[in-house]
Amino acid sequence: TPDASDSRSGSVRGDSESSEEDSRDRRDRRRRTRPDQVVGPDSRRHGRHENSSSAPASRRQRDDRGRDDRGRGDGRDRGQDNARNDDSRNRDARSSGVGTRTPTSRRSDRGNAERGRTSDQPLPSVQPEPTNSQGTELWSDIELSKSIVESLHDMGYVQPSDIQEASIPWMLEGRDVVAQAVTGSGKTAAFGIPMCESVDPSSRDVEGLVLVPTRELAQQVTRELALIGRKRGIGVVAVYGGEPIARQIKALEQGMAIVVGTPGRIKDLMNRRILELGYVRMAVLDEADEMLDIGFADDMEFILKRTPDSRQTALFSATIPGFIRGLIRRYLKDPRWIQLVSDIKGLETVDEVDQIFYDVAGQDKADGIMEVLDNVASDSQVLIFRKMQVGVDRLSAGLAGEGFPAKGIHGGMSQSERNRVMNAFRDGSLRMLVATNLAARGLDIPAISHVINYDMPESVEEYVHRIGRTARMGKRGTAISFIGEWDYDVHDQIVAKIGADKMIRKKFSFY
Repeated sequence: TPDASDSRSGSVRGDSESSEEDSRDRRDRRRRTRPDQVVGPDSRRHGRHENSSSAPASRRQRDDRGRDDRGRGDGRDRGQDNARNDDSRNRDARSSGVGTRTPTSRRSDRGNAERGRTSDQPLPSVQPEPTNSQGTELWSDIELSKSIVESLHDMGYVQPSDIQEASIPWMLEGRDVVAQAVTGSGKTAAFGIPMCESVDPSSRDVEGLVLVPTRELAQQVTRELALIGRKRGIGVVAVYGGEPIARQIKALEQGMAIVVGTPGRIKDLMNRRILELGYVRMAVLDEADEMLDIGFADDMEFILKRTPDSRQTALFSATIPGFIRGLIRRYLKDPRWIQLVSDIKGLETVDEVDQIFYDVAGQDKADGIMEVLDNVASDSQVLIFRKMQVGVDRLSAGLAGEGFPAKGIHGGMSQSERNRVMNAFRDGSLRMLVATNLAARGLDIPAISHVINYDMPESVEEYVHRIGRTARMGKRGTAISFIGEWDYDVHDQIVAKIGADKMIRKKFSFY
């Protein structure tokens, strides 16, 4: 089985101009041995109202309106008056109903920290280049502190995305927010920027909390928050299951201002009296629908009940199904609703994704994936979804046997194995990743050009999240779905929700 770095894979499988003779030879070989029929390791088989899409128009208009008068005071007496008062992050100004928050003047950048701390993984060494030399001026309209603006410029964030422009000013005002936008629109920075503005980098208490459904999403959010807050010296730690808890405990004992984690591991650390959430200023529920869907409802409530009532709470997700509205009513105070999707359909995919559908019988999917991959450029990154862990093992082994640089990832693998494969895919040394749904959320790799649904998802929401792994932050991408004998119901739901005008029908050459 060739490795991801196999030099043969690029020239043999990525060249769409290979001769007809070579194509016939490959086709004959595939008919004899299909990639998903290669038996891989099976030891892991697992048998409110207001709908606003715009933030305050300007600071002057906010002055005319007056400030939020809900009077959520800081509610804390920590015996540290000088540093905290100088930093001006108590919320007495909001309760008075006057004055306007000015991030650039309300605090100094404590210390001379040049980078944030993160106990998760090293910060990426290569950042996207800014496309506008005046990027810092574009962010200044949202009244961010100089250090945060500089960090955003270093990250290549030239100007706010729609969801960032709509939500960040409200969060900087102290408002609770419910924000819905398509996957890949920049939701992580939309809550990460206000959180990095809010927390005290010199504090040893946890002041920012982000709950996420998966380990991979915890890692991705941690990396981005560490980059945003690096010039303020903000410490960020990721906590999640599947890795030794001792290292995470050690990081927490060093003092981290922001904790990003899965509800199960956070609850475990709380029960061990390692993690204290009594000083949390801002709590964010990222992909809350997914957390509830996979059974974290009780853990989420356990955690939120142990944070101060005075905290600011935000919920960000690509979908807001009805069953999470009860959570919003219980834990968010008069939230500002921001919906950047269709009011009628309720779900949207980004326009930059070409959505291609093939009708294919189950026994012909192996030939279909070969035909698709033969026409994908050799330097493209491809994410392929399967439902079952054993299916991931078989397809990844079969593709590797055919010369494609492919590896698999799923929940049955050890955390070290998953990290190794994910890191290789993230840095580009691995070009093809076969995965179960654990990679559907939180996988933020702009280089992914193709998402292939070898097995169709079970719902429209799952489809949206899967194909949202491509066309990140305005780039173009391609989503290819195989419609089998049992997939027409979910396909009809996708068409009804997203629109037939976005669907491209194609036919395989062997039909």
